[in-house]
Amino acid sequence: MNPSRVHALIVGVERYDAGPGWDLPGPARDAVAFHRLLRDAGVPDDQLRLHLAPLPPYRPGVAHRPADHATLRRVLVRELPLVQGDVLWVWWGGHGVLDRAGHLRLFCADASTADKLGIDLDSALDRYAGDAVPGFGEQLWIVDACETFEEDLAFREQLPPDALPVGRRTLAHRQTLLRAAGRGRAAANDPERGTGLFSEVLLGLLTDRAAALPAPPDPEGLFPAVRARIAALREAGRTLQYPEIRLQSPERTEIVAAVGVGAGARPASSLQRAVDALLAYPLMGDPTERQAVVATLDPRVTATLPRHTKARTDVVGILNGLVRRRPEVLWELFDAVVSLDDDPDLRNELAAALREFEASVRRPRDQK
Repeated sequence: MNPSRVHALIVGVERYDAGPGWDLPGPARDAVAFHRLLRDAGVPDDQLRLHLAPLPPYRPGVAHRPADHATLRRVLVRELPLVQGDVLWVWWGGHGVLDRAGHLRLFCADASTADKLGIDLDSALDRYAGDAVPGFGEQLWIVDACETFEEDLAFREQLPPDALPVGRRTLAHRQTLLRAAGRGRAAANDPERGTGLFSEVLLGLLTDRAAALPAPPDPEGLFPAVRARIAALREAGRTLQYPEIRLQSPERTEIVAAVGVGAGARPASSLQRAVDALLAYPLMGDPTERQAVVATLDPRVTATLPRHTKARTDVVGILNGLVRRRPEVLWELFDAVVSLDDDPDLRNELAAALREFEASVRRPRDQK
């Protein structure tokens, strides 16, 4: 990936015109950390559009532009569409709300209680998926903001429409959107440490994959790791959020919510849980490291495993192949993975998932 063909819009809003009741320590710090990741990956400074509204005493220590509505709208509508780039990263941290039309509104720094200025994320995505933006065939949008229902916040006035102009739809763009909270839920923030929990997870995972930046990671390899780490935070009582990912490309359009969202949601299958637990390890998203793990297993078993270049498809084939041939080799796989990454939360989830997966396959045989 040529860094000169990569651009980013990076927004972190901690302070609002609405006053101290809206203060949100963390998003500016997270935005600066993300800016640093792309800069260290070789993306030129003038292609990293950093827009901040930091809360004192934090001083970003890097040049940035304002995060008011007029500035951000101008960047999205006038500036970025003229750029001839291949990859666009969008990082946004701050307050948000799900309006009555189901659109996520991202509040800007000059939002007040009387005039809740914000960017309509859904219309921005539509704009960047059409001919109004001829470049940026590959896009990754990361949004750490609440999606609380507008009606639950008892606003005196309903949010007015404020969509960005949208051109003709095309099939020229591949968009991935990662949203922190999930429909109707709040995104947790840690004011003492000055970070959003979702942002902290993403920054950690992207740091693990820093060697591959500034190319966007494979979303189907990244999201299971996001989901597993947020699930651990839910179990620890630190958040109630359920992140989701939307994949839109010429080949597919799909929204993948976190497992177990909503009343009556179908629980994850034992295979899905095992796949997610393995892909939560960054090393399993890398084809070379994944092959190194498989190479440690019994070659009489692995020689006939179905393999694939896509991480998720490959892991599905590996698990199904092992459990059908020699289920005990699943635990050789476990040993190989945890010997390379000893994260205790990931290890415990992988062990539980493999036990459940192995039992689900053995159970029908035992009942005959």
